Amino acid sequence: MRCAAVERNTLETQIKIEINLDGTGKASLNTGVPFFEHMLDQIARHGMIDINIAAVGDLHIDDHHTVEDVGIAFGQALREAVGDKRGIARYGHAYVPLDEALSRVVIDLSGRPGLSFHADFTRAQIGTFETELVAEFFQGFVNHAQATLHIDNLRGKNAHHQVETIFKAFGRALRMALTADERMAGILPSTKGSL
Repeated sequence: MRCAAVERNTLETQIKIEINLDGTGKASLNTGVPFFEHMLDQIARHGMIDINIAAVGDLHIDDHHTVEDVGIAFGQALREAVGDKRGIARYGHAYVPLDEALSRVVIDLSGRPGLSFHADFTRAQIGTFETELVAEFFQGFVNHAQATLHIDNLRGKNAHHQVETIFKAFGRALRMALTADERMAGILPSTKGSL
C-alpha cells in the first residue's frame, strides 16, 4: 500500500495528514473550514484516495494559512507515498461537468513544480470561503508534490459549481496519474532516468 503520514507545525498552523493512495475514497476531515472540507472530500472520493486531515489554524485571522498549509502537507504526503514513481502512468487528465460548469485538469508527476491556473470565478466568496484560496491550495500542493498541474475552468456561472468541478477533476486526474501500468512494472516513466 502506498501510504504516508505528515505533520506540519508552524506558528500559524498545526496539521496532521495521512493518505493511502490505494484506498477506497474515504475521508476524515477536520480543518475548521467547512467548504474546503467539502472540496477535499471530492479529491478523496474521485481520486480513490483515503485522506485523514486534522488541522488547527489561525482562523481568527482568515482561512488562508490553513488552506495553503493543507495544500503543502498534502503535496508532501503524496510525494512520500508515491515513492520512486516506477510503474505509474505519471500523467493524468480529466474533464468534469457540474450542471453549467466545466473544468479540465491535467497533471504530470514530473518532479518539477508548476501551476497554470485559469479560473474566473463569478463570486469572490462561497459562504465565508474566499475563492482565491483555491489557487493557493494548489500552489502549495504542486510546490511540495513536485508536480506540474494545469487547471482550467472552461465555463460556469455558479461559483460553487466552478470550484467543485476543479476539485473533482483534480481527483480524477490524480487517480489516472497514480495508476499502475503492468507494462511499465519497475520502469520509470521518463527518458531522463529520474523524476
